[in-house]
This record gives sequence, C-alpha cells and structure tokens, in this order.
Amino acid sequence: MPLSPSNSSLTGERSSKLIWYFLIGWTILNAVQAYTLEIHADEAYYWLYSKFLDWGYFDHPPMVAVFIRIGDSIVHSEFGVRLMTVISSTVSVYVLWQIVKKYGVEAKWFILVVPGLFILNIYGFMTTPDAPLFLFTVLFYLVYKKYQEEDKWKWALLLALIITGLLYSKYHAVLLIGFTVLSSLGLFKRKTFWLIAIISAVLYLPHILWQASHGYPSVNYHLFEQSTNHYDFWLTWTYFPGQLLMAGPFIGWLFFYKAFTVKVKDPFIRCLLVNAAGTFLFFLISSSRGEVQPQWTLIGFAPVIMLTLIHFKQDNNWRPWVTWLAVVNIAFIVTIRVLIITASPLIRRVGQVTSLYGFKEWARTIHQKVGDNYVILDDGFQNPAKYDFYTNSTKGFAYDNRYYRLTQFDIWPIEDSMQHKRAYYLLKGFHKGITTDTLNTTGGTWYGGWVNDVRTYQQVKIELPAYKITTAPGATLPLKLMAINPYLYAINFGNAGYEHRVTFEVCTFKDAAQINVQQANDDFYNIALKPGQKAQYTFNFTAPLQKGKYTLLFSLRTDPFAGSKNSRIVNLTVE
Repeated sequence: MPLSPSNSSLTGERSSKLIWYFLIGWTILNAVQAYTLEIHADEAYYWLYSKFLDWGYFDHPPMVAVFIRIGDSIVHSEFGVRLMTVISSTVSVYVLWQIVKKYGVEAKWFILVVPGLFILNIYGFMTTPDAPLFLFTVLFYLVYKKYQEEDKWKWALLLALIITGLLYSKYHAVLLIGFTVLSSLGLFKRKTFWLIAIISAVLYLPHILWQASHGYPSVNYHLFEQSTNHYDFWLTWTYFPGQLLMAGPFIGWLFFYKAFTVKVKDPFIRCLLVNAAGTFLFFLISSSRGEVQPQWTLIGFAPVIMLTLIHFKQDNNWRPWVTWLAVVNIAFIVTIRVLIITASPLIRRVGQVTSLYGFKEWARTIHQKVGDNYVILDDGFQNPAKYDFYTNSTKGFAYDNRYYRLTQFDIWPIEDSMQHKRAYYLLKGFHKGITTDTLNTTGGTWYGGWVNDVRTYQQVKIELPAYKITTAPGATLPLKLMAINPYLYAINFGNAGYEHRVTFEVCTFKDAAQINVQQANDDFYNIALKPGQKAQYTFNFTAPLQKGKYTLLFSLRTDPFAGSKNSRIVNLTVE
C-alpha cells in the first residue's frame, strides 16, 4: 500500500533524524581518533608540504597541503593536521546520502553500508591526498547528476571548479573524468562541456607549469621510477583480497556483487558503473607494473557505495541475514578503531600500526641530543618528517641515497641551508667510523654521529640523451652527460680544502642488487658551476660482461653518506 502524504512526511523526518544521528556519531568517532593517535609518517610528510606551500610537489598536487595548512594554523597538533579531513569526511558522507536518497534508498540501509567500508574508516580521520580527493569525488557526482538532467551553464561552471579541485587533490582524478566521459560520449555535443574543459585546464595550468619548471618529477616517478622491470604475479594475486578488505572484512564481497550486478536504468547509474569497473580494472592492470596499494582505489568506492544501495532498492531484497552480517562487520571495524585509540597491546604490534606509537617521545629524545642542529636520516622521508612535525621545525632532513627513491626532500631548500654546517647523522644500524652514539628511544635503538662540515649534492641533476641503452658485453660506451646546478649558489666538485671528498660514480644494478660501481676520471672534479649553469661531461662506462638486462644510475657520493640518486634510472640491455 502506498504511503499517504502524512506517512511519507513522517518517514522522511525519521530518516533525516537517523542520518543526522549517524553523522554526529561518525564525526565524534573520527575526531576522537584524530585527537588521540600519533601522526602517521605520510601525514607528517604532507605537513611539511604545508610548510612549503607551492603549486605542486614531487609526489602529489597541493590540495592536501592546503587542508593541513588550514587546520595547523588553528592548532599545531595531530588533530590540527586532521581537522579538515574529519570535516570533509562528514560532508562527503552527507553528500552521498543526498544522491542515493533520490533513488529511494532507506536511511537504515545507508547507515549499515557506509561505515562498513573499511577504507572510509581509515580516511575518515587520516589526512592524505585521498581525503580531498574523496570529497571532490562525491561533489562531482552530486553536480554531474544535475548536469546530466539539465544542460545549464551554472552546472557547467560548478563542475569546472569541482574538477579543478579533483585535479589539485590527486592524479587519480583523471580516471574519474575519463571514465565519466566514456560513459556518456554525447557530452561532446554540449557547448557547456567545452566550457568545463577550458576552465578546468586554465585553472590547472599553474600546476602544469610547476611540473615543467621542475623537470616533471611526478610524471617521471609515477610512470617510470615506480614501475618494476619484471612481472610479479604475487602483486596481482594480493590485489583482490586487498580490495575486499578495503570494502569490508566480512561484507565487502556482497558490496562488490551488488554494485556490479545493478540494473542500468539511467545515464547516471551507467556513469557510476563505468567508473567503478574502470577504476578497479585500471589498478588491476597496474599491478603488472608494480605494487598497487589498497587505498589507491578509494575513488572507485564512491560509486560502489551508491550502486550497492541502488541495487538493494531496485530488488527491494534487504534480508535479515544481510543486516546481521553488516552489524558484525561494523562492530569488528569499530572494535579495531577503539583498540587503536586506546593503544591496546593487542594492536600495537600489528604491521603499520606499530609506527603510530612512540615517535613523539622519540623526537623529543633526539632533539635533546642535537638541540637546534640539523638531523640527517638515511633512506626514506618518514622519520625525518615525523621529527620535523614533533619539533615544529624543518631541521630533520632525508638523505635519499642511491638505493632509495627521490622525494620532496630533493626539491625543498632544506639541503641548501645546512651546507657546511654541523649536523647529526642518525642511522638505524651501527656503522663503524660514522656512528659514535647509541640512542635507546621509544622508537627503538638508533645510532648517530656528528658531521662537522656537511657537503651534499642531492639536488644536482645528471641528464642523458637517452635512458635506454643497448650494447655488447664488456663494451666501453662514452656516455655524454649534462650536469646541472639547481642551487641558488655556486658549486664545484673539487676536493681540495674540503673535509669530505666527493666522488662521481655510475652504479650498475641487476634486479635490485648493485653489482658494480665505476668512478669518473679526475677531469670531472675540475667542474665548477654557477647557479643554474650546466656542464657537459663524457663518462666512459664499461658494460657488464654477462648478457642480460640491467639498470644504472649516476651518483655523487660525499663521505660519510652513501651517495645520492642524481640521474633517472637508465635501462641497459647487454646482448
């Protein structure tokens, strides 16, 4: 029997109250976790983004820096870093409700599905580029649905602004834009569509110019540096359970089944289906090039949520066992979150959760040792970023050596400011002749030693005409290089009068193992470069004797450091 107007009104009022109670509870849980949990390494790294606001960064566009800058300007704490994420998460969930309720979805179904997605619980309080990406994603769907129904300039302009926000959040936004257009090719016939494209491109131009001025670091990293040279089936195989876990430990399989078996009854549902299928397929294919982290598909879970709920409404078959399964799923997730909040011993030793405890005190211990001097850490941006956050400084520096990838530390002016100053070199392992101190901290045992006259060339660029080389075993190749000084001060590679020598080397790798190092001739050390100046140099490289595929890179090594990664990876084939 259809509802009378009065009953319909009462039902709508009850649904509205249920949603608001849920949103309040969701916000409180996220806020408590944001307040109590120590900073995650990625969050600390993005906090440093906010200290150097720019149109772009090595890994990501700048929206995450804006999010953090807003909260950190209110209060410098973990909660300040996460404030905008807590707010945006609640707004995102509310926007999702505004979309699905147009399809007659009941509030109780919505409340049983949304908090059951494990991935939304993680990024409901933790600030990474995924937080603004998800916000702009759901806003995109909200406005795009209206734009599909009404081809009006106001919706086109609003879409252009939202797309710009998407692009400034994370590069994954390209998937949402591309799959949306693919789902409705008739968009090309709309004049307003071209307005959207033009406005978005113009507003995104500052980031493109930033990439160009820095040698397209994000493009090189994501498309070339991050990929592997061989296919690892394990990376593809583990992709599936990772996605099921992100969807919900107990009920994720049902969400995927409902989402991908929905009946396509209008263009918007088709758009959601193409985006969901396209996103998960894209990252499945990407697993052939390297690891796909489970959270990378967050942009695909927005349509999964909506499609799942729409399917339940289409069939009107929400069964009691689904309710119980959903409740158990949510209870499990909330239990995990409470254990993390209370720092329970049951959870502190689990995987990455371990790194969420003890580093506030770790930073305090290190700071008491080194005072206001710089601290140089090897291999990775994580610990230097945590040190910087907890000391509210930029005195922690990541020395990205030749065995590790480049990071934003290779662009920031932190390295510039510590040249020829006294700094503390902090390592996880003991190194004879380098480390003299043993530091027992809440972050484990560390070893350190003082470097009295820091001399590094981490940002110097070594460029080659080509990054794919084929040669014969044992052949000598005269590789023509270009050395570029990116600093605002003059540099030279001479060693006279310096406490620490610099050595220019080419390192050859087979798979992940370094198999050979060759040093440059003495004439290299005569090179001196003014700010922005370039110099050509010919390096006589001897190829390996064994046939096969190798990689090589050029590195400037200054004692006591391991040597930085000064060139892109070169693929070498010996045949």
